[in-house]
Amino acid sequence: MKQVVQNYKSGELSVLDVPVPGCKPGGVLVRSAFSLISTGTELMKVSEAGMSMLGKARSRPDQVAKVMQSVATNGLPATYRKVMGKLDSYTPLGYSLCGVVEQVGAGVDDVKAGDLVACAGNEHALHAELNWVPKNLYVPVPDGLAPRHAAFGTVGSIALQGVRQGEPQLGEVALVIGLGLIGQLVVQLLTAAGVRVVGADPDPARCELAARLGAVACGDPASAAVAGAVAELTGGHGVDQVYLAAGGGSNQPVELAAALARDRGRVVDIGKCRLDLPWNAYYEKELDVRFSRSYGPGRYDPEYELEGRDYPIGYVRWTERRNLACFLDLVARGRVDVEPLISHIADFGDAVETYRRLKDGELKAVAVLFRYPGPEGEGTAEAPVMAVPEVRVETRAPAPSRPVNTPVRLAFVGAGNYATSMLLPHLAGRDGVALSTVVTTTALSAANAQRKFGFARATTDLDGVLGDPSIDAVFVVTRHSSHAELTRRALLAGKAVFVEKPLALTEDDLAGVLAAVTESGNDRLQVGFNRRFSPLLREAKARFGARSGPASLRYLVNAGRLQHGSWYLQQGTEGSRFAGEGGHFIDTASWLLEADPVSVYAVASAGNEDLQVVLRYPDGSTATISYVTTGASGFPKETLDLVADGKVLKLDDFVRASVYGGKRWVSSRLPKARDKGQSNELAAFVRAVRTGGPMPVPLESLVATTAATLAVQTGLAGGVPVALERAR
Repeated sequence: MKQVVQNYKSGELSVLDVPVPGCKPGGVLVRSAFSLISTGTELMKVSEAGMSMLGKARSRPDQVAKVMQSVATNGLPATYRKVMGKLDSYTPLGYSLCGVVEQVGAGVDDVKAGDLVACAGNEHALHAELNWVPKNLYVPVPDGLAPRHAAFGTVGSIALQGVRQGEPQLGEVALVIGLGLIGQLVVQLLTAAGVRVVGADPDPARCELAARLGAVACGDPASAAVAGAVAELTGGHGVDQVYLAAGGGSNQPVELAAALARDRGRVVDIGKCRLDLPWNAYYEKELDVRFSRSYGPGRYDPEYELEGRDYPIGYVRWTERRNLACFLDLVARGRVDVEPLISHIADFGDAVETYRRLKDGELKAVAVLFRYPGPEGEGTAEAPVMAVPEVRVETRAPAPSRPVNTPVRLAFVGAGNYATSMLLPHLAGRDGVALSTVVTTTALSAANAQRKFGFARATTDLDGVLGDPSIDAVFVVTRHSSHAELTRRALLAGKAVFVEKPLALTEDDLAGVLAAVTESGNDRLQVGFNRRFSPLLREAKARFGARSGPASLRYLVNAGRLQHGSWYLQQGTEGSRFAGEGGHFIDTASWLLEADPVSVYAVASAGNEDLQVVLRYPDGSTATISYVTTGASGFPKETLDLVADGKVLKLDDFVRASVYGGKRWVSSRLPKARDKGQSNELAAFVRAVRTGGPMPVPLESLVATTAATLAVQTGLAGGVPVALERAR
């Protein structure tokens, strides 16, 4: 197997082939999925290894003292050989990972092979493909928690133990000095505990991140902003706790802590900063200085860590293992969000280059993850491929001929809210259209639709409608789970089909629809992706014009919360909310970029349905769809920006559009209502059915959009991009 190691004498980093560790009793053998680089602790070790011998001595005076004692005891030659031998050896890196149990040792009964676990320890959770981990240093990962998020377990435990040492109380105010990885987690943990937090860090980007994650105020520790915020929040008394999460050789953190803490406040050292305590300042306030020892009780105790002897919960409530489990639970329940902390995910094979970029400052990061290759040469388990099914019509059935001026006869399967509010009003009374039959599962809903929109007939007999040769086209407007099967049946019956999105909820459903196309030769299919037909968006695209270079598209969908009891919440049968609606936005992006996506990367916020979906296109263009349910209800639902070739297209919720380039264009007046294209879409579909011309959107595009929507769920499960490849 491969493992990241460093020679402390030369500073050389390597990925070595080393023997696979054995699975000893009292632990498990874990195959790594993701491991976390601690950009504080590990980079400090990497930097120290690159120093001269004098620099190493200055950075570790504690070790120098041990060497001098050894010289006095064993003599200089023996000590020199011992020190040089130790320095000129490979040492491991890493201490926080998530992986899959591959083998279970004797005496372990809480996990089994195949279980996902989070692991801790700088001797057991290393940057290596396989690790043996003793029982008290792993915990099962909660259901639904992504492996890349579970890889934060150890650093989360460090932050959690630091917060426990501060003994925060509801309503208190805390100051966190140093907003690196640990500091960002401390901010979130304190916020979750009902504490108002002020952050201090010289990096504006880290201050901005902490503010997004819950800090009330943040600023440079050298500025007056931090002191001002503390004074305002505490009435001038000072903060109840200060958490030192900074590193480096400056004494500023401990001095700032003394200046901003209240009388008899608590100062907790979590990081490794200089601690020359200003005696007068700490004495006059009688400050309580505390240290946080790594992950919690049990750390550095070989009986606990190696022999698996737990501490009784009645005496030690929070051990390092219980801290690890607690932190993962907080992440799984959405109380702590680690996704915004992930600055970069690197393949494990690029470990040496990744460390170099971090050390040189080329890669600025809060947290970096390594992802590992899958077993048995499968390539990276985190980079799955989804085949986009090929559209095959071996013998294309001719479009039914019709007498001139004969109306297109339509049947509706389903007459719910969307059909009666967004589709039928555009069809009822339209020239050249006859609403023939409405089919529902309940007689009363069919009768209501017949009365309101003038259907010639209402029925619950779907087979009779599909067998009626006078019906030209069938609209499938039912619940999501039935779309694919109803579409398949209507295609086999020789009907043109308009199916409201989504076309399919699974790859098997999509394959079934395409099998019906191949079998019948009937490819007369349209999915209700209406936004590409919006007059405002079409005009904006025309004004934007052709492009020559890659584009960047950003699409914010402020979807809002669903009402209690909505059938959209029945994810077990109807799919996720994005599976039902997301095709709209993927289709719009692909239409604007005039291509189908080649990969999909999706991440979700824990505890809600907020998604970030990144689509990559063949020419290097990207589209980012932010699908959020937690936004303000008064904010517009859909806003879009397209940037390329020195031009910008902006759409504001189908009310106003603008294009910036050589000349600026802004839509002239506000429309009476948002036109998202349903009327134009239906007109195009009816025209295609009447004339026998091509469907408004090529079937290949409909299939590509559906496959990309399905890939979002696959990507969320694996936490990595999904490649979309056309089947051959």
